[in-house]
Amino acid sequence: MKPAPVKSAVSIEVLEQLDIRVGTILSVEEVPGSRKLVQLTVDFGDHTRAILSGMKGERENLQDLVGRQTLFIVNLEPRKMAGRTSEGMLLDLGYADGISPALAIPERAVPNGSRAG
Repeated sequence: MKPAPVKSAVSIEVLEQLDIRVGTILSVEEVPGSRKLVQLTVDFGDHTRAILSGMKGERENLQDLVGRQTLFIVNLEPRKMAGRTSEGMLLDLGYADGISPALAIPERAVPNGSRAG
């Protein structure tokens, strides 16, 4: 794989606007009528959220994601997809580059809700 060009520079203030947190995936449910979407129920320590992700067909067994900690953007505006509302975004590595996606996971367990940055 040849890495994509680096995007144009942004200020640290722009980066600090994103709220990136660790959450544990509690459940994965296929979204009826969608070819790609699954709904993740994610524990962020003080609350849970429904986060939709277009990962159906990208992994052999989506249930293997249950119990895994990974990174999510939690301050995006809610977005309706396939009749459901997504309350954040999973940070999946590799998809934009056309390679098999991988979760962005902490090197060790940390408390749910821990912030990146």
